[in-house]
Amino acid sequence: MLEVRHVFAIIVAMAQDSSTQRRHIRFEPDDKPPLALTAGMGLQFAILAIAGIVLTPAIVVRAAGASDSYLTWAVFAAAVVSGVSTILQAVKLGRIGAGYVLLMGTSGAFIAVCVAALVEGGPGLLATLVVASSLFQFLLAARLSLFRRLVTPVVAGTVLMLIAVTVMPLVFDMVTASPEGSSAWSAPTSSLVTVAVIIVIALKSSGGLRLWAPVIGVVAGSVVAAVFGLYDVDQVVEARWVGLPDGGWPGFDTSFGSAFWSFLPAFVLVTIIGAVETIGDSVAIQRVSWRQPRAVDYRVVQGAVAADGTGNLLSGLAGTVPNTTYSTSVSITELTGVAARRVGVAIGVFFVVMALLPKFLALVLAIPDAVVAAYVTVLISLLFVVGMRIVAEEASDYRKGLIAGVSFWVGVGFQNNLIFGDYLEGFAGGFLENGMTAGGLLAMVLTLFTEATQARRHRLRTDLALSELPRIRQFLDDFTKRHRWGAAMSERLDAVAEETLLTLLDIEGADDKLAGRALRVTASKQDGRAVLEFVAAARGENIEDRMAVLDEPTADRPVERDISLRLLQHYATSVLHQQYHELEIVTVHVNPPSQPSRTGEPDNG
Repeated sequence: MLEVRHVFAIIVAMAQDSSTQRRHIRFEPDDKPPLALTAGMGLQFAILAIAGIVLTPAIVVRAAGASDSYLTWAVFAAAVVSGVSTILQAVKLGRIGAGYVLLMGTSGAFIAVCVAALVEGGPGLLATLVVASSLFQFLLAARLSLFRRLVTPVVAGTVLMLIAVTVMPLVFDMVTASPEGSSAWSAPTSSLVTVAVIIVIALKSSGGLRLWAPVIGVVAGSVVAAVFGLYDVDQVVEARWVGLPDGGWPGFDTSFGSAFWSFLPAFVLVTIIGAVETIGDSVAIQRVSWRQPRAVDYRVVQGAVAADGTGNLLSGLAGTVPNTTYSTSVSITELTGVAARRVGVAIGVFFVVMALLPKFLALVLAIPDAVVAAYVTVLISLLFVVGMRIVAEEASDYRKGLIAGVSFWVGVGFQNNLIFGDYLEGFAGGFLENGMTAGGLLAMVLTLFTEATQARRHRLRTDLALSELPRIRQFLDDFTKRHRWGAAMSERLDAVAEETLLTLLDIEGADDKLAGRALRVTASKQDGRAVLEFVAAARGENIEDRMAVLDEPTADRPVERDISLRLLQHYATSVLHQQYHELEIVTVHVNPPSQPSRTGEPDNG
């Protein structure tokens, strides 16, 4: 191995002259855009999201036949909680929050179960159920690494695509439905103008004008709608300038009767599905927020899920419907190129301010449905592509592709009441009638089945230290002999294990300061190749990120530090480094020497 390492040192020194692909991002999360731009972007995002935040509790309360006083309270509380949780996602307090621009708002996935709970037990039962189900999100966030084989990027990407399936039918109805007494062309014309303006500006402008494409499109559509008489001016005139809701806090139902226990499983399942959506959003927002592509940081994902749970807990305490991350924040970030977390704080502040300004809230709510639907159409279309991209990047294995494809189309079937519609109507509050819920649940079940039926995994528990390398070598040698791979494969796995261990230790004297860290090595055979998994306590840098910049010219990074990464890149088919708060996991796929290498050339070791 020593001679090989010297050869690679020479190769590294000669190869550092290439560059990597960069995204068109104007402001990254750590950047500080001008105050005017921050406020403008925050106001733009808040204006375009507040309608959805307010309409969801309104739909739930009206469908359940609850009082108007509770409606005003639920709408006010939803806006305030959404603002607080959006700020929490951006600023990241400890392990709560993603540190990215992730809008938080009321969740449409909960509409069916919330209506059923309100009808059965009123606002008190709803509040108790929301608080109880939110605790499961904290459990998921704290131990996300234990669920990593279940809640995968393929599952998250599939859920993102199914959001479009769930939302688009409602959006298309709003786009074409003209109010009674108005021209039949009023809604379609307003929608068409909105979409056309947004798309033309987004496609043809690469400067600051692109940042304002959504607002300009909505304003243009609203002007056209006003010409047709669709903009409700009276609603704005009659609203107060400043004020609190007339209704009050509804309290809790602490009887924990049969209604609570019958609805709790449905609330927990929808909460988990909502957490999967948050996982997908937090993965996607990392992919679109940096000029230089980075590996997914699962500590960010944990923070996002914890903030989502906090938002749901606050929603229950406040007596309103649960909230979740709004996937459109990913689309808006990609559309505008602004990912600065300052914007996330501004959005949250504007949500709270809007809750206290009924006049301004009415100004936003007066925007015609057709214009709002046209804007949502553009964002949901982008979101579908983001989900599809995640699935395509992760589903190189035909099993993952099959899981994504079957789950997606089953979700489409359930959403359109084409699968067992007569049998599942009203089942568990009707949560399976939602395509995102049904498809996401199936994706998780199929993923769990695939993991449970994989070849047996062999495990070794040891310490993260160079002195343990002989034990690891013996463990891998026994594993190779068990699968009759021969000496060449044994040497290859030996090299991969050594370089992974050295990389985890960072070579430079880290062995002493990291003494006592436990290491678990897992080896299995999947699709004719070896899969090695190294699990250790959490650390700093991401190996994938370091490998991504190996060929970039650097003046401050010693060449010797990259040798283990170069060798690992050479011997491994793929390397995945997942970092959680509690531990880090390096998964390495290694082809036998007789199989083709990644370049497609015969690999003779």
